This record gives sequence, C-alpha cells and structure tokens, in this order.
Amino acid sequence: MNKIICAIICVAMLVSLTACSSGGGSGASDAHVFYYSYSDTYISNVRSALGRAFSANNIKYHDYDSNSNQTTQTEQVQTAITQGTKVLVVNIVNTGSDDAAQGIISQAKGASLPIIFFNREVSDEAVNSYDKCVFIGTDAKEAGHMQGEMIGEYLIENYDAVDLNGDGKISYIMFKGEEGNNEAIYRTQYAVEDANAILTQNGKPELMFYDASNPNKYLVDKNGQWSAAAANEYMTTALTSYNEANNNMIELVICNNDGMAEGAITALNSAGYNTGDEKSIPVFGVDATDAARELIKNKKMTGTILQDAEGMAEAIAMVTSNAIEGIDLLSGTDDFQKDSASAKLRIPYSKYLGEDL
Repeated sequence: MNKIICAIICVAMLVSLTACSSGGGSGASDAHVFYYSYSDTYISNVRSALGRAFSANNIKYHDYDSNSNQTTQTEQVQTAITQGTKVLVVNIVNTGSDDAAQGIISQAKGASLPIIFFNREVSDEAVNSYDKCVFIGTDAKEAGHMQGEMIGEYLIENYDAVDLNGDGKISYIMFKGEEGNNEAIYRTQYAVEDANAILTQNGKPELMFYDASNPNKYLVDKNGQWSAAAANEYMTTALTSYNEANNNMIELVICNNDGMAEGAITALNSAGYNTGDEKSIPVFGVDATDAARELIKNKKMTGTILQDAEGMAEAIAMVTSNAIEGIDLLSGTDDFQKDSASAKLRIPYSKYLGEDL
C-alpha cells in the first residue's frame, strides 16, 4: 500500500509541473515556453500571440505556467530538458538578481541548448555568459519616459479641471508592480520625473504624492504580481481618508501596468468616479491591453503605453525558428532594434490615448 501511495505522490508531483501547460501539435515539442504567470494580462496577450506565431512557423511548442514561483520554473526547465526540447524560451520569474537567470543558463549550457529570455529583463552579463543566449524585450526606461510625457501634457491641457480642491497642486497616487524589477523601477521614476519637468517648464508646481508620510512615494504589489486586486485594495483604503469631502482628494492615478489601472478604476467606480460621465480622475497605465482600450474608449481611463505583444511574439518566433534550424540566433532580425553590448532585441513602445490600432 505504501508503495502505491508513493507512486501516486510521484505522479502528482510530475503533473504539478506540467498541468498548467498547453501547446501546439502532438508528439515531442521543439520549443518549451516558461511564463512567469498566466494571470498577468499582458503576458496572456503575449502567450496568445506567440501561439499563433509558432503555429504559422510550424513550431511545435509546450507552455508552462510558473505561477510567480522561481523554484517551480527552474524545475519546469529541467523537465523540458529531460523531455528533449530543442530550445528554451523563458519569461524569468525573479528579476532582482542574476541568480535565477544564471541557474537556468547553466542548465541550458549543460544540455547545449539555445535559450531565449523575454519580457522580464536579464542582465547583459547573463546574456553574454553564453553564446546561445538572447533576450527579447522592451527598453525598460522608454515606457516611463513616454508615460511621464503623456501625463505632463495632459495636465497642462486640463490643469484646473484636475485640481479638484483648487490648491494649485496635483495630488497623485502611484502603483508599482514589483520591487527589484527594472520595468517597475523606471516606470515609477520617469513617469513622475518627466511629468514634473513638463509642469515646471510651464510654470506649474511638481506633482505631490497624496500621502506625505510615505517616503517611497509609491504603493507596491507585495506579491509582485502587478495585480488589479492589489491596486483595488490600496485605492479603496486611500479613498476612505483622501476624498473630496476632506478636501484632499487624490487627483491623479499612475499605474505601472493596465491591470493595476483596472483595479484602481474599480475602486473609483465604487466611490462614484470614472463611470463614464464627467466626474472622473485621470488614470494612466502601461500595456494597452484590450480591457484598458475599452476603458479609454468609454472615458473611464485616460491613457496608456502600448507594449506590443504581437511584435514581441514575432521576434521570439523568428529567433526560436533560427534556434531550431541551428543557424545564428539573430539571423534575419535586422528590422528590430539591437543593443550593441549584448544579444538583445528591443520592441518599441508607443502612446495610446484611444486611437485605433
């Protein structure tokens, strides 16, 4: 009986590594793709686009949901290597240091397999440590700069309407997705810095964080999931003290992604704001997800920065195809922006204020 129980447990453990997986085609897979979390809306868009791109290129693939757990992802990579994958495509979970990336690179090296990191950036040192390694993603700073410019320009055009209490300053709240993540760090920094530059150039004071007792000047998703739930909870709590009745209403909402923007808008809706009429607080995000575009269309959200899921999927599929064919990983990628210091391809951002895409 004990042997039977042990066998059942072993099978269950194996299933737990692959149960949240799916792929195209039958039989052995050419590429195994490891997503940090299926629940991230933008990552879900990339996954859908990549599935289409792989199918168009006749690439058999297998997907894994690491569910924001680096240990799980590292074990999944080992499983894929054991199963005979031809290329590893990794949306790394832990970005705070190179330890996780280097661990997976070591696994790839041991099996002489190409590895493509995407979206969540790994360092130049990590990429340069292996000649079969490429990173595909965005320029982390670009989204922050674009968002800051968008916010600054909007405020100059609508300053008096945004300044609800008429004190001559704009009070803001900032939702940061994750500590130690470059995208979150730069979006948090430059969204405010660049907006402030535009404000001061036009004779307006800098933005004022709504809670003077918070030295960080942001609220972070403690689970590192950039989630709507975290933003909704924070926003709901903040509105109990910072509101029009107290003459200190939060007048601007800045979010590191559209998921958190959605959560903040839901909280604002509950307080009677951003329901599509004129009583609205400007909310800005990043990603231009379908949900965010719909919110902008319905005048419940102000703007976002497009992170091109289709463009990223196209680049990943191209490099994956090169890896499977055994040719130079960056062959045919001249249309993409390339870093000079390492094998990195960059997918550009763009502003989105409601225009058709």
